[in-house]
Amino acid sequence: MKVPQAGAVAAVIALALTASGCGAGGEDKGTLPIGIKFDQPGIGMRETGGTFTGFDVDVATYVAKELGYSPEQIEFKQVLSNDRELLLQYNEVEFVVASYSINEKRKEKVDFAGPYFVAHQDLLTRANDTSITKAEDLNSKTMCSVTGSTSAENLKKNLAPKAALLELGGYSDCIVALQEGRVDAMTTDNSILAGYAARKGNEGKFKLTGQSLSNENYGIGVKKGEKDLQRKINEALKKMVQDGSWEAAVKKNFGANYKYEPAPAITTGS
Repeated sequence: MKVPQAGAVAAVIALALTASGCGAGGEDKGTLPIGIKFDQPGIGMRETGGTFTGFDVDVATYVAKELGYSPEQIEFKQVLSNDRELLLQYNEVEFVVASYSINEKRKEKVDFAGPYFVAHQDLLTRANDTSITKAEDLNSKTMCSVTGSTSAENLKKNLAPKAALLELGGYSDCIVALQEGRVDAMTTDNSILAGYAARKGNEGKFKLTGQSLSNENYGIGVKKGEKDLQRKINEALKKMVQDGSWEAAVKKNFGANYKYEPAPAITTGS
């Protein structure tokens, strides 16, 4: 998928900010724009009717409460994997809670709070496909991931360099491609894949292969240099774990059978 040039994206974002009169700089304290995914069941999902569900939604709502905002004041904005940094840089959102794995390359452009969750990269295949049991099996297959995702980069560079890769704009597009047989597997974090496999209408159609191909530490992205906001978010995350809200959100969104790790220690900020 062709990614728009940064200048064009900046112009669009600037126009949107002018029209709304509200940026992440805080001119309008009445609303809090937060970037989330709209197409990840269990993580961040825009449901029919405009409501939002998912673990990241619950985390974002809790953090917003600690920052002094009610749920009614939150303005959830869709982010894609390849535009999260731009939306922060151009003040379109205050922070991003969108299965956003912390890595050194991203830390050059944004600051992170957290981590607040640990996931592991896995593969999702059609339920009747027995030809893929490990990552190396993809060397003769076609896999799907999202443009800008670290998962596809990890597979191509380290695990299955001969695999064909189809990069699409969203994981929901990959699910359709997998169901239609245009790809043999899709790859991303197991938390996201489990959400899709359990989604109503998908029961019995797909399966996770049970790989742990990476450790993905989800962080909350903030604009580079926003150290005070980073500190406040870290404090909110610690409180969410301490009062039991974190574990309740995990069980609510991923189901009783999902094998999750304990909340990770906060390692960002000073």
